[in-house]
Amino acid sequence: MTTPLLDGTPSPSLRPARGLLTAAPGRPLLDVVVPVFNEEDDLEPCVRRLHAHLTEAVPYPFRITIADNASTDATAAVADTLQAALPEVVAVHLAAKGRGRALKAVWSASDAPVLVYMDVDLSTDLAALLPLVAPLVSGHSDIAIGSRLARGSRVVRGAKREVISRSYNALLRGSLGARFSDAQCGFKAVRKDVADQLLPLVEDTGWFFDTELLVLAERAGARIAEVPVDWVDDPDSSVDILRTATDDVRGVLRLARAFATGSLPLAALRAQLGRQPLEPAVPGVPRGLLGQVVRFGAVGVASTLAYLVLYLLLRGAVGPQAANLVALLVTALANTAANRRLTFGVTGRGGLVRAHAQGLLVFAAALGLTSGALAALHALADPSRAVEVTALVLANAAATALRFLLLRRWVFRGASSRVNAGPTG
Repeated sequence: MTTPLLDGTPSPSLRPARGLLTAAPGRPLLDVVVPVFNEEDDLEPCVRRLHAHLTEAVPYPFRITIADNASTDATAAVADTLQAALPEVVAVHLAAKGRGRALKAVWSASDAPVLVYMDVDLSTDLAALLPLVAPLVSGHSDIAIGSRLARGSRVVRGAKREVISRSYNALLRGSLGARFSDAQCGFKAVRKDVADQLLPLVEDTGWFFDTELLVLAERAGARIAEVPVDWVDDPDSSVDILRTATDDVRGVLRLARAFATGSLPLAALRAQLGRQPLEPAVPGVPRGLLGQVVRFGAVGVASTLAYLVLYLLLRGAVGPQAANLVALLVTALANTAANRRLTFGVTGRGGLVRAHAQGLLVFAAALGLTSGALAALHALADPSRAVEVTALVLANAAATALRFLLLRRWVFRGASSRVNAGPTG
């Protein structure tokens, strides 16, 4: 489905409507997968609690799939007992260990339109389950994740795990440009049609599996919904934090290398998912980083011309440093406002004061460059007005590059990440 423009012609690049999902007769709409390894004590109470919640609070037909990945204790027997006792429970036994391997195997074979994953300890409050799947059922989103770091979430866990979690997600943002807030929360859902496109590209079979899936989905233009959750840490978790962290870093490096070399078919995946970027607001101006550079350059040229006019007008009445200060301050305020709206697409009054306060700090950096250039010039000679202007133009060129980096990576960081679709591979 396309959305018509004002002249009646369709805009093929708008996101197509996914439509409301329904289950085929006799089949579940949700397949809730619980991967387990040596969980003979916790498996039965957790699955029965999950089953009761799905029965009472979720208005969709469901299946609970216990994915036993090579347990060596009585987990397999407990899973079989639950399958016999509860008609919506299915036990799947895998010969090899690995959370990612288990999820990939079960999700690939599932006939349910919405695939869900949650940890067996049920650390996440099940009240978030319906909000998790609702955006997928409605067709609004492609993937949904529970987030322990989103505004509104409530989390109980030790300081060490808190630091590790936040550091890991900061690593993903810095190295891979990830925009989701919590990669490793064991509470996620994905549409089956989207999973079928993504799963063949996911290589990891362990704990990095869902991070890799999310990063690929985001790069392919999939819409990811985040649900704030209440989450209580399981003190008896058997996860080897050091080994998991090491494997995660290897995974990050592998993905970064793949994106850098273009070895992943992201453009084809984007086309398959039907999630092409929206048309730019200004025809002929691209989106993403290139579009920001074009728009920033246009604003910068106008700002520089205004700055030079003000400087020359003021220079007749005051010294070069005072003229530079006033001209740069006036144009810096206008420059921040223009870039906020035109370059980074931020509208409304929310965050306006903060943006201008940060913009003034960016102005201070530019002032340091231009004032330093003037001071050095006058220390060496008694320059003409033309030489002064030439030196200021060169200093402003360096200040402009610095201003773009600071505006993009600091002042308007959130807006920058939303419009930057990343490499298309």
